[in-house]
Amino acid sequence: MPCVLAAHAGYCAGVRKAMETAHLAAEEALEKGIRCYSLGALIHNPQATAALEEKGVRPVSDIRDANSGIILLRSHGVSPEVYAACEKQGLDIRDCTCSYVKALHQIVAQSRVPVLLIGEKEHPEVQGTAGWCTGECHIIQDENEARALPPMAEALCVSQTTFPMERWESITAILEEKITHLEKRCTICLATARRQEAARELAKKADAMIVVGSRMSANTRKLYEACKALCPRTCLVERAAEIPPHFANIHTEYIGIAAGASTPDWSFKEVVTRMNDMELINQETQEPVNTNDTPVFTMEDIEKTVVRIHNGQTVTGTVVQITEDEVCVNIGYKSDGLIKKADLVDKDVKMGDEIEVEVVKVNDGEGNVLLSQRNIVNRKAWEALMVKFENNEYIDAVGKEAVKGGLLATIEGGIRAFVPASQLASRYVEKIAQFVGQEMKLKIIDVDKQKKRIVASRKQVVEEENAAKKAAAWEKLEEGATLTGIVRRFADFGAFVDLGGVDGLIHITDLAWSRVGHPSDVLQINQEVEVKVLSLDRDRERIQLGYKQLQPKPWDNIEEKYPVGLILEREVVRIRPFGAFIELEPGVDGLVHISQCALTRVAKVEDVLSVGQVVAVKVLAVDPEAKRISLSVREALADTAFEEGDDMEIPGEAEEVYAEEAPVEE
Repeated sequence: MPCVLAAHAGYCAGVRKAMETAHLAAEEALEKGIRCYSLGALIHNPQATAALEEKGVRPVSDIRDANSGIILLRSHGVSPEVYAACEKQGLDIRDCTCSYVKALHQIVAQSRVPVLLIGEKEHPEVQGTAGWCTGECHIIQDENEARALPPMAEALCVSQTTFPMERWESITAILEEKITHLEKRCTICLATARRQEAARELAKKADAMIVVGSRMSANTRKLYEACKALCPRTCLVERAAEIPPHFANIHTEYIGIAAGASTPDWSFKEVVTRMNDMELINQETQEPVNTNDTPVFTMEDIEKTVVRIHNGQTVTGTVVQITEDEVCVNIGYKSDGLIKKADLVDKDVKMGDEIEVEVVKVNDGEGNVLLSQRNIVNRKAWEALMVKFENNEYIDAVGKEAVKGGLLATIEGGIRAFVPASQLASRYVEKIAQFVGQEMKLKIIDVDKQKKRIVASRKQVVEEENAAKKAAAWEKLEEGATLTGIVRRFADFGAFVDLGGVDGLIHITDLAWSRVGHPSDVLQINQEVEVKVLSLDRDRERIQLGYKQLQPKPWDNIEEKYPVGLILEREVVRIRPFGAFIELEPGVDGLVHISQCALTRVAKVEDVLSVGQVVAVKVLAVDPEAKRISLSVREALADTAFEEGDDMEIPGEAEEVYAEEAPVEE
């Protein structure tokens, strides 16, 4: 029976990043001829630490032991004082602190109430986190310490990121009874919780369990304890050589393997390989049985049944093993195939699933068959694109990066295309970066099938779509129709309105019934307006629109709005030798004749009135046909004086000399 590896076994994302950072730092130090240190063991695994030492990474327990060079701060994190000490020592800091631990540091640093930190007191992560607390901090390791804590009014409760979830729940239940206002922030790493849960599920079914990892690692010890509670026959090993002889019958028993977050991939893979080798040895040492009914197969017969594969071949296989970064697939070949998670399209693949894969390399130098799902998807995507290219179809894309001469865009299937700057828009594009992140439609204009390179155009798509919109818009246009459009731009002579594919012009004289100095006095850019089609010139593609034609005419019902005898206050807008024009409303002016400008005779209108002055006037006469309204300041003053009871002497008409009334200005 094969061994089964627990899901999420081996390096977590934080540890993997720390190790990658360490290897890069070691290479940099070697190139520059400087030293590279780690403050303590970078992770809790002696084999990984030894591998780093071979690369030139020297662990130190005290910052003062690091003279100069690069210092790696371990994934467990450190206190602010350690950062300051490194800077004072002149060390180049490479921070490998896990992102979950960094988040924990920020939470406690911002707390203004006592912090209750659940975790192992001697663990470096707990010690480092305590250093970020700005106030009172209590480290609680177990339920007894939680019970011994004095009552508090309020507190913030957090946890070591690798603490078991069930222990967190048990301890916080006790704290809730002692703290009046307890804010709980579960800071346990999700990867840790998933790893422990996957190991427990495997331990429930297994006859025996092997936990691979360092005995120094708290994460690994907790994993071992969790498995041991469910499967009594559980052993903890750091290397394959430590597996006890006859620990389990690999041929008949169900054996589970789990690995801690700081366990290198090669360490637990070595255990898996050793257990599988033990199965082969057990099978080979059994006496062969041969009867008349049992055929004997030679090696040549067996080789005939083995599938033959070649690079680039597409095959179907069964998933037989899943690790954090790889999936193992049985493709019927003498060796199983491996797919990196990055080359896996079906991210939710499960044990026993059948998947289609492509052979990337039959032998990677270590006897492994390298597979890929992504290559199949990319090939199918390329074939689909070529069909669209031949059919002159558009493709969906997203701008990804502005480069010299144009834009790189990701198109269907994750394939990249180059859009030259001249093909981005109908007009010159000054800032190509504005298209980064923008969804767009492209048209393939050139293909290099050998190098699988695509050149595409956005400009052609825009121009073709605009042409189609324009043609559709012209079909719907007819004189006298009322349409809705968007004001797009102004000129001194009028406003241009987008009618959905074509632009029409509202001449400045058709904007309002009154005089308009500039189109912006009446309309705004991007304003939605209703317009009337006044005329169409299809040959010259010109559309004359009217805006005022859909607005009420100011002279409609003028006699009702301004009846004879009405007194109102309005502004003087123009002065002429024969009188002053008063604006009653936009588009409607009335004339105060010079003889009606004051109570007494005046030689010049300017002697008593000025432009911008607000005066009381009385309506003397209204002529809608001629669009004339006669007004009087004199009569308004006289009526006002009479109503107020002033002893004002009003000159009689015989004493006044009037000039002939002049025509109203148009």
